[in-house]
Amino acid sequence: MAKVSSPTETERCIESLIAVFQKYAGRDGDCTLSKREFLNFMNTELAAFTKNQKDPGVLDRMMKKLDINCDGKLDFQEFLNLIGGLAQACHDSFVTKASTGCKKI
Repeated sequence: MAKVSSPTETERCIESLIAVFQKYAGRDGDCTLSKREFLNFMNTELAAFTKNQKDPGVLDRMMKKLDINCDGKLDFQEFLNLIGGLAQACHDSFVTKASTGCKKI
């Protein structure tokens, strides 16, 4: 019998991203984030980011920019573009602060 290994940290992170997307998506009928669902996600899961925004229109502009196919909602790939962009910005911030290469979190 083959030994089943525990998921790796990366696998757990992927599972978490899928679970978070599914938690907020689809309440309006399909497996996408409507504008209302996107705002709910941002205000709940990324509250610190949202509260630090001075411009009240920033979330609307983010949604429009992320909505590549212009259907008024975000599918999982468009959601991943958001997560990837935020991760890149955080990484850049950590590297800039360390200024000697990658800084461990």
